[in-house]
Amino acid sequence: MSGMSAAVTATVSAVCATVAVFITMAVIRRCRHVRKKMHKKIVTKIMEEISRRNRDRRAAPDDGGAVDDVVIEIGPVEKFLHEILNEKPMRFSSEQLVSCTGNYSTELGSGGFGVVYKGELPNGLPVAVKVLKVSMNKKVQEGFMAEIGTIGRTYHVHLVRLYGFCFDPDTKALVYEYVENGSLEKYLYRDGEGDGDGGEERREKLEWRTLHSIAVGTAKGIRYLHEECQHRIVHYDIKPPNILLTADFTPKVADFGLARLGERENTHMSSLTGGGRGTPGYAAPELWMALPTTEKCDVYSFGMVLFEILGRRRNYDARLEDESREWFPKWVWDKYEQGDMECIVSAAAGIEEADREKAETMCKVALWCVQFQPSARPTMSSVVRMLEGEMAIVPPVNPFHYVSSGGSSSGWALSSGTGTYTSSSRDTGRDSEVSAASAPAPKPSDAMVKDAKSIDPVTA
Repeated sequence: MSGMSAAVTATVSAVCATVAVFITMAVIRRCRHVRKKMHKKIVTKIMEEISRRNRDRRAAPDDGGAVDDVVIEIGPVEKFLHEILNEKPMRFSSEQLVSCTGNYSTELGSGGFGVVYKGELPNGLPVAVKVLKVSMNKKVQEGFMAEIGTIGRTYHVHLVRLYGFCFDPDTKALVYEYVENGSLEKYLYRDGEGDGDGGEERREKLEWRTLHSIAVGTAKGIRYLHEECQHRIVHYDIKPPNILLTADFTPKVADFGLARLGERENTHMSSLTGGGRGTPGYAAPELWMALPTTEKCDVYSFGMVLFEILGRRRNYDARLEDESREWFPKWVWDKYEQGDMECIVSAAAGIEEADREKAETMCKVALWCVQFQPSARPTMSSVVRMLEGEMAIVPPVNPFHYVSSGGSSSGWALSSGTGTYTSSSRDTGRDSEVSAASAPAPKPSDAMVKDAKSIDPVTA
């Protein structure tokens, strides 16, 4: 009797579970249907509004030629904006930006693409407004769309947030969160060089542990771009000026003007080869040669940033009397190869005994990140785990075979300060420089290629 009762109970339970599953599936389908209808209505309204504005512009009593120019210029970008307006960035008018910036009264900085001003939204939220040049050439236009199409779709504690944009005939701008302490650049270099004043004074305030925390946070931001957001994003320009610091020195990766979206199943961004993308001194070798690029170019750039954090100096400094120390990454490798970690740690200012292990770890991670062959570089998830001490690190192999063909360690140096390849010949008293874009790319030795293809920092 009890057996029959148990069977009945089991049958009833199974029926209830089945009914619950069907009900849940029906609710999910209904929600999806409603969501699609709402999305379609919103997109339709946005397109109608933009079409109305374009009609008003054409009908405006201004000079006919000028209006035509504006319509031609806005056309392709407007089409792009239609596709992403349902994402996070909102659209501001030029009048709203004038209001929130106090008629552009406080300038934060300037660059090749335009000027950055401090502003405040009506709700009191501080923002940084990057006003682009009104005459948008192809390069500026691509950078504008890259910023919105990449960082505009993401949100992470270690990525600067894009609140919105303006694309009016007389104003093209990007509106970001305001990051109080500016860029990492002005806190690193001993000579006080960098963006803004008081570099020397501020540099002294950053303890080694803070710099280590900045390195880990930056790595987590890049890891999110490569491995965690919906589309893989390659930044292409990781460097200290593009790492911003909040009031409590939380790092945020910024400036996505060169960034590109990539499908996760595509391992190579084959449409982007060579062309000298990125910044000399930080750009991976494959960016200066006719080779396919992957997210590993960001790993290389991050490795170069780690060297500058470790030494609190620019990687290339021709003012140093000791020739072997001119290019810091190669000097670090030479000392590491000799087993002289004490010399490396001593060169890194402000590292106490309790932090020696972290400094040595950062040194090894940097050497792995700048391997010539992209396949030999670790992923950013592995970089984070190694920096946090959660993964053992295999002794790195020489990443600089391609710059040391029997000459001095500064025989081939890529100057991040001047943007040039520099070939030094101290014995003859002659120095020659060629532009980074036209410099002959140093070729890796056969041994380097063999080692790089067969050794992995995680599994070796």
